[in-house]
Amino acid sequence: MKYIKYTIIIICLGLGACEKTIDLYPQSNLNTGTYYSNLTELKAGLTGCYNGLQSPMNYEWELTELRTDNSKQGNPGSTSSPNRDLSDLDMYIPATIHGDMYAYWLATYNNIRNANIILERIGAVYDPAAGTITLGKINIPISEADRRQLAGEALFIRAYHYFNLVRLFGGVFLIHTPVSAAEAKTINRSSVTDIYKLIEADLKSANAYLSPLKLSQIATADLGRATSWASKALLAKMYLTLNKKSEATILLQDVVANSGYSLLKNYADVFSITNEMNSEILFTVRFKAGGLGLGSRFGNDFGPLSSGSSVINGSGLGLNAPTYELDSAFDAKDLRKAVAISSFGTGTAARKYVKKFLTQVVLANDGESDWPILRYADVLLMLAEAQGNSATSIGLINQVRTRAGLTAHATTLTTAQFELALSNERRFEFVFENQRFFDLVRFNTTLLTIRADQVIKNNFAKEYSTHYALYPAPVLALTQLYGNVSSNRLLLPIPQHEIDTNPNLAIPQNPGY
Repeated sequence: MKYIKYTIIIICLGLGACEKTIDLYPQSNLNTGTYYSNLTELKAGLTGCYNGLQSPMNYEWELTELRTDNSKQGNPGSTSSPNRDLSDLDMYIPATIHGDMYAYWLATYNNIRNANIILERIGAVYDPAAGTITLGKINIPISEADRRQLAGEALFIRAYHYFNLVRLFGGVFLIHTPVSAAEAKTINRSSVTDIYKLIEADLKSANAYLSPLKLSQIATADLGRATSWASKALLAKMYLTLNKKSEATILLQDVVANSGYSLLKNYADVFSITNEMNSEILFTVRFKAGGLGLGSRFGNDFGPLSSGSSVINGSGLGLNAPTYELDSAFDAKDLRKAVAISSFGTGTAARKYVKKFLTQVVLANDGESDWPILRYADVLLMLAEAQGNSATSIGLINQVRTRAGLTAHATTLTTAQFELALSNERRFEFVFENQRFFDLVRFNTTLLTIRADQVIKNNFAKEYSTHYALYPAPVLALTQLYGNVSSNRLLLPIPQHEIDTNPNLAIPQNPGY
């Protein structure tokens, strides 16, 4: 599935975004009302949904990893607008008109629209009252098995997008069918509860519709597609987020016992471009180099600024830099650090950069590296979190920890020790994979001793003299940075464009913006 040939479809989100969307998807393309009339066309549309995962990923690190103790904008003295926008996210003061935040929002809703079109054509209907998905009658000549497979994959993609949106923005616009621009202007924000209700319905149905084949039984051509195991793992993460640990435990135990996925022996092999769909990857956003328009830009975005071709062809922008605190927090024996972080230059001029998604490219911004969304290590550590402090859970953490070359934890820990061990293991294992922010916010509910706001404030303190104090005037005092971090500011603002361009509804902005 890595080399993807697909048809781009005209889509229009509405919600005040139609003009920009049409710019992205030219009117010369096929009409969605007539195109999806057979299995080949439906599969082409679904492949477009998979490709639609790439665009939000280009911005997701800014909204997640950059807002944690892992990353910072790499050029603190810069006065350029793009760098200042990154710094505003880092310092928890993003403008409601923030350009990349809106680009992420738009790209995500574009792909939700793509999934909704597929689901409508195959008769998948969401009942908001019952919180269920049903498959109604259709006139397209496809088998029921094919229809269920298509539905399961499209539902997974839609649920994945909404799960990210609700964790970043809170209650968003719940669009579960294709709607016109006029119809969209009658839809206001839904509650967080209603968004999670849709996600749960989508993933429960995906679990039922998708094949339960073990990894070894999945055809090579189907690797990279959503599976029942990926759907169960994502649903378990949703349940953990809602502090429904018993529900998460059942799903995660099933994945561990029956999926056929496993940890690789060597951490570096997880990210090798010659070993992409390995036994640890439950789901990933796939990229393909070769001038096809499907390559990743992360190597050039994250590579060190003004490094020429020394690190990557086309040089780097240094946008996503490791914090000094992260660099020093790694155990000296931790094999994951060399995979995640490297250095360019010597002496006082040396600069750390994110290496994890950097592979050599022929063309700039055309990398091969995939971006993992769900890994088997994630399943093990989520199961430890769901089960709580016990010898069994510590053993799960130790599986991940010893793979990294570290000494196992003792089998008995206090609650505080266990939660710190879990938090640290997730941090180092998934560093720069956009997990840390979501983990910290979830820990506010699921753990007793780890608090997102305190972790972020501690990071401000540790990085202040070497980073934040070097910003162009006016420089914020450390106490001002502390004041930026609140429970309200853990959510991003609803893009102002959506509020300003809808004359029919009073769309509420998130508190604090």
